[in-house]
Amino acid sequence: QVQLVESGGGLVQAGGSLRLSCAASGSVFSINAMGWYRQAPGKQRELVAHISSGGTTNYADSVKGRFTISRDNAKNTVYLQMNSVKPEDTAVYYCYAAHTRIYWGQGTQVTVSS
Repeated sequence: QVQLVESGGGLVQAGGSLRLSCAASGSVFSINAMGWYRQAPGKQRELVAHISSGGTTNYADSVKGRFTISRDNAKNTVYLQMNSVKPEDTAVYYCYAAHTRIYWGQGTQVTVSS
């Protein structure tokens, strides 16, 4: 079992920055990839960023050059640095961890005001 707890969401003005954190606990030794999805009102959940156990990263085209995903394996934590945010980045952001199955965090709200 893996538990994921997100933090760092909130209200930010367009053009500003925010950093999300996701701390894993439990059977963390078997976690492989981690990442972030987001879901805006009335829209499907979409992949934002993904990082493998070896540090390889992938991003949605909409966030490339603005968001950076990283992980601290010693702290079992994955981060999402969000820069130059836009109103369309407003969504609930969910952390996930790939283990024997996919585990999800509870989600953290990010609201970008114009």
